[in-house]
Amino acid sequence: MFNQDLIYRIGITLIKGIGNITAKQIIENLGDAALLFTEKKPVLERKYGLSRRIIEEIHRPEVLRRAEKEIHFIEKAHITPLFITDSAYPNRLKDCVDAPVMLYFRGNADLNAEKIISIVGTRNATGYGKEITDRLIHDVREMFPESLIVSGLAYGIDIAAHRAALREDLATIGILAHGLDRIYPLAHRAAAVEMINKGGLLTDFISETNPDRQNFVKRNRIVAGLSDCTVVVESAQKGGALITANIADSYNRDIFAFPGKISDKYSEGCNSLIKSKKAALVTSADDIFREMNWNDPPEPVRPQAIQRALFPELNPEEQRVMAILSKAGSMQLNLLAIELDLPVSQLSVLLFELEMNGMLRCKPGGMYCLA
Repeated sequence: MFNQDLIYRIGITLIKGIGNITAKQIIENLGDAALLFTEKKPVLERKYGLSRRIIEEIHRPEVLRRAEKEIHFIEKAHITPLFITDSAYPNRLKDCVDAPVMLYFRGNADLNAEKIISIVGTRNATGYGKEITDRLIHDVREMFPESLIVSGLAYGIDIAAHRAALREDLATIGILAHGLDRIYPLAHRAAAVEMINKGGLLTDFISETNPDRQNFVKRNRIVAGLSDCTVVVESAQKGGALITANIADSYNRDIFAFPGKISDKYSEGCNSLIKSKKAALVTSADDIFREMNWNDPPEPVRPQAIQRALFPELNPEEQRVMAILSKAGSMQLNLLAIELDLPVSQLSVLLFELEMNGMLRCKPGGMYCLA
């Protein structure tokens, strides 16, 4: 027996003319993906403002038939479908404007782990780049063994990061530019299989989707949006790693880059990120931890801060923010959003007002504490 809700949820991603941003708007307006397929055509047009062309696409029988076929594959391959309203959907990614409406995951990692780091770089990794990657992963494992490492399973720095994580017994997730019915490149199949038991594979593409060129750019937004920060190890002046870094910048996520010689082709991209101040220059994992405030001990709770949280001029949401920070000492923006169950965009406004009123202080890495 098919899960009818899942058929509709997959179906909305298969409608020509409806992308992720539009799909999210439709879901917010309708409240349920099923209504898109069950509501009468005039209602969809008048009440929800959908064009006749889109409505005709919605009612093509091939859409739900293909969704049913995908459910067959999901069940057979032991894949977990994650709809954007599901509690298990990655919260960091959910805050991104173009977040995928549906994800397909095979693995056992926590997609909402406390610390998630994306590591990217050139496909033409040098010995220097591989050495940096190995050392970085080792140090992450030493300090934060529960961290999750994310990359794209591509040649070069990506696969070096995945393999180093596996050696260090760190969970690692590969973001794919195709469906979960295949592995590309095939040379990384052994690592991918191992990752399913120690991390996982994640994609927003249905089965039978080829690893076409344009899919890799779409894949990069998940690499950037799933994590707290993106680390660029090596990159030429152009390439997928810089695309991922620019996407991370658009999401207001922290970016770090390892510098290299100005004469080295595969250091040009990193040096450029640092020069343009899009990325912080780092030479070790400790630099990243310090910038993210991950190695700072919790600040002591101050009685006067608790009093501030009870100020009558604060609205209920502001009081909740102050109460949580009084208890925790400091907290990263995304984790605070999860704790409060608020969108990052709404929370950012609250935090800005409290900061301007001298109640809070923002530290590097998006960490907030009481002033």
